Amino acid sequence: MDSWQKIIMLNNVDSTNLVLAKHLKSNLEPEGTIICTLYQNAGKGHGDNSWESEKGMNILLSMVLNPTFLPIEKNFLISKAVSLGIANYVMAKISSVKIKWPNDIYYQDKKLAGILIENSIKGSNIYQSIVGIGLNLNQLRFLSDAPNPVSIKQITGKTYSINQEIVKLRSNIRFFYNKLKAGKYQEIDHEYLKCLYRYNEQHTFKKDQETFKAKITGINSFGHLQLTTENQELKEFGFKEVEFII
Repeated sequence: MDSWQKIIMLNNVDSTNLVLAKHLKSNLEPEGTIICTLYQNAGKGHGDNSWESEKGMNILLSMVLNPTFLPIEKNFLISKAVSLGIANYVMAKISSVKIKWPNDIYYQDKKLAGILIENSIKGSNIYQSIVGIGLNLNQLRFLSDAPNPVSIKQITGKTYSINQEIVKLRSNIRFFYNKLKAGKYQEIDHEYLKCLYRYNEQHTFKKDQETFKAKITGINSFGHLQLTTENQELKEFGFKEVEFII
């Protein structure tokens, strides 16, 4: 039987990542198992960020992966594969979809989806990844102070079945995760750069209180953003070390 089949739907949770992590401590679930919910009251983003979602309107899920084949130093490839899977899923509905480093999904200059990946390490390898995904599907009004949210329905005017869309989304993520399993790292790197928001374009960035103009020219092996400034100086930044000016 195909292991990527199990979906556990819950009505209301604090955070799907927290619920799945707790569930896995006492239950041995196959890779690809998903916990999803209609509403989460403490949805997690990176750091202290939260995720706004109107009840029953969006995709809110966490999926377990077991990338035991992947050394710790290559962990950003998980982020690349998952974000490519989500971008590919959205591209079947709308164009102009990009991945904003490290793994937000953007339509033009607006955020469609966010990803939070929490890895567990054993020895020198990753033995488990909990992948949390919040994707704006049917919501039409956003009330939080998030600067630039957008939903697929706002773009297409269509209403979508959450259950059906989760299955489609999972299939797209699995496609790129299988490439990762097969060791096709260069192919994933290439596809990620091709889909990267503002890649090789001159834009303004902010570091601490200073702004500067630069181009995104690459991502290093640790997942750090590589920017080439106007005077051709290469700078590298970890997550939260530099801000996009949109």
